Amino acid sequence: MLRPSAFFILFFYFLFVFASCNSTSIKQEREDNDSTPVGVKRIDGHPDWIMQGNIYEVNVRQYTSEGTFRAFEKNLDRLKDMGAQTLWFMPINPISKLDRKGALGSYYAVSSYTSINPEFGTLDDWKELVNHSHNMGFKVIIDWVPNHTGADHPWLKTHPGFYIKNNKGEPAVPFDWTDTRQLDYNNHEMQDSMIASMKYWLSETGIDGFRCDVAWNVPGSFWSRCIGELKKVNENIFMLAEGDKTYLHLSGFDATYPWEMFHMMVKVAQGERPAFALDSVRALYDSIYPKNALELYFTSNHDENSWNKADYGTMPGAIHAPFAVFTMTMPHSVPLVYSGQEEPVLDSISFFYKDAIHFQNYGRAKFYKTLLQLRRNNAALAANAGFKKTKLGHDNALYAYVREAGGKKVFVILNLSAKEQTVKITDPSLYGNPYNLFMGNNEALTAKLWKIQPWGYVVYVY
Repeated sequence: MLRPSAFFILFFYFLFVFASCNSTSIKQEREDNDSTPVGVKRIDGHPDWIMQGNIYEVNVRQYTSEGTFRAFEKNLDRLKDMGAQTLWFMPINPISKLDRKGALGSYYAVSSYTSINPEFGTLDDWKELVNHSHNMGFKVIIDWVPNHTGADHPWLKTHPGFYIKNNKGEPAVPFDWTDTRQLDYNNHEMQDSMIASMKYWLSETGIDGFRCDVAWNVPGSFWSRCIGELKKVNENIFMLAEGDKTYLHLSGFDATYPWEMFHMMVKVAQGERPAFALDSVRALYDSIYPKNALELYFTSNHDENSWNKADYGTMPGAIHAPFAVFTMTMPHSVPLVYSGQEEPVLDSISFFYKDAIHFQNYGRAKFYKTLLQLRRNNAALAANAGFKKTKLGHDNALYAYVREAGGKKVFVILNLSAKEQTVKITDPSLYGNPYNLFMGNNEALTAKLWKIQPWGYVVYVY
């Protein structure tokens, strides 16, 4: 779902800060009472498989002309070759018909939490896709919509107390999402029902976690309880929150959305801010988030593509590449690739209508494969690996840094400007003969001056 206005963001931020005043003690209590079972591998509190992993967002409706699980399944070999590791499926539940938007409606107006959207196939089709994906080494997470239901969800009749009421005593509509109705998290029976529905997908279909829509508008007390209950079914699940509030990490989510960083990336790409402005956001995150917090770095996703022209409009043409490198190589990052970015699709993908992606050239697939394979195979790009900025010249344009861990080192140089820049490496520890990732050869690095093209990028592996 889209984010609300800045007013609502600030309102909910302060609301949850006060509501989560005891979150630090909760976090410490969890650390002191770690009961991770033998055989479950965790790093900094997260499943080990995500630390050098990535997420590929699957828009089933638009992925093929058929728009089904079975049709998408034929792409698994290609995605495996590209290096995709965790498949995030946009909501697979049926869509409400009452107040439906457009011909097909929004995926996020759910009419049943425990059923499959018949447009996509059957429950058996879904289980087959999950099993096939697991056998190929993928992890699978699904989009979950806990903030609201569709306008004709059965709960509206069977459990009207599950919903917040407007001044007319009717189920309230959140924001301008007129095809949905707002759930009431003061109702503990509703909370129990929500958790039970999420457990169903873990136990019945074996998925590996959830991406939780509008997580920022659901109380931290619920998330703490919910995630604890879900981990009784599968201790090693991955939980991704759509939101950027500190309480989401403290409530048990592995990763959140770095909205401020994404918006700053767009401003830098459009020449509105200098490259070093990215550091202010990084410093902010370091100051407000737990040290083990992970962030979903992206240049596009379903919302940004459909509504805000990402990345064909926000980072068009050659501008996209250095920012994509940035998302794949920053600390604390879990990088995202959205359906069609590997083509690339240079248009918005419709939200409420059939608008199939036409894969033909896969023009960015090799670019993504190069980065995703390096991330998977090199400990220096693990989410918790070391990070150090290095100055190479004009800080308004050049953004360079070193990632290091386990005796491995990766040196990244990005020209985040429309002008050619002069590079001078002054740190002797970077001299040598490292491997130039995209050129495919070793290259001598010294103090000698050299040029990097507009929107250029270089990745050296030591």
